[in-house]
Amino acid sequence: MSKILLHGTEAICEGALRNGCRAFFGYPITPQNEVPEYMSVELPKIGGAFVQAESEVSAINMVYGSAGAGIRSMTSSSSPGISLKQEGISYIAGAEIPCVIVNVVRAGPGLGGIQPSQGDYFQAVKGGGHGDYKLIVYAPSSVQEACDYTYKAFDVSDKYRVPVMILADGMIGQMMEAVELPPMRDLKTIAKKEWATDGRSGKDRRIINSLRINPDDLENHLNKMYKKYAEIEKQETLFEEYLTEDAEIVITAYGTVGRICKSVVDTLREEGIKAGFIRPITVYPFPTEVFQRVASYSCVKKFLTVELSMGQMIEDVRLAVNGKKPVLFYGRSGGNITSEEEIAVAAKEALK
Repeated sequence: MSKILLHGTEAICEGALRNGCRAFFGYPITPQNEVPEYMSVELPKIGGAFVQAESEVSAINMVYGSAGAGIRSMTSSSSPGISLKQEGISYIAGAEIPCVIVNVVRAGPGLGGIQPSQGDYFQAVKGGGHGDYKLIVYAPSSVQEACDYTYKAFDVSDKYRVPVMILADGMIGQMMEAVELPPMRDLKTIAKKEWATDGRSGKDRRIINSLRINPDDLENHLNKMYKKYAEIEKQETLFEEYLTEDAEIVITAYGTVGRICKSVVDTLREEGIKAGFIRPITVYPFPTEVFQRVASYSCVKKFLTVELSMGQMIEDVRLAVNGKKPVLFYGRSGGNITSEEEIAVAAKEALK
């Protein structure tokens, strides 16, 4: 197949359009504005619906209605906008409605800045809204992955009836790379959703709701959801592992920082330092088992977690390593991007 040059935001859109997304609801905010712009042009061409809502709150509730009717639906925003959507995301998760939510992360807190950041990790993987729930969260490290995992997100979301988030920082959103596009999906091949409120008449009334007044009913519902999350952890966890078999120091990062760190490993190896690399592709479910396994290697002395934040994923790395080896941190914040040279220095200092 031939490749075309796309921005990350455009690749996200193509992944969605090509796997049956036919409804998009959003509101402008930098650095994700190219997503609604692209969808506003391309969705009507294939019979889809694009709506620029009056606010982020309206947009996520429109997703609730559209996805609840069985239509593959998506919204996108950047950090503060995702915060405004959190109540609706919690409702959608509680109602077990599949949809895709894109966060092209900018620096914070507050209005912060429009430069790339990874400061929304906690919000994405710990359930940013109220209550006990999880989202499946993909963290692409390239424009190709941005397309591929958005495409995959719609199938996985439908399979488990769990909202899926694409967690991409501003670098992914704005960089351009060659992308091999997946084929356009025939909508007839997408299974009908027998639970959806799509207007079909039948014997039983279909009700989609996240409200359960009876405590036992709500507890049973949560237990069912968490059984589903356990299955997701078994079946859907994704990661990249590189040169860990003899590593003295294992560098770990996600998203675009991951591709920088992988290059650092090669540089350190050339200098005679045995470095390895683990990149979570799903930050939920987090690839705990690979960290546990690598931490048990006698050659491994330390882990170094690298993030564009003050340190968030490091908590999950420490939980996974569970005290077997020290876990150190190097990060930049405020929209600053770490360099290969800085990470290499941090790795050498860690080994001292």
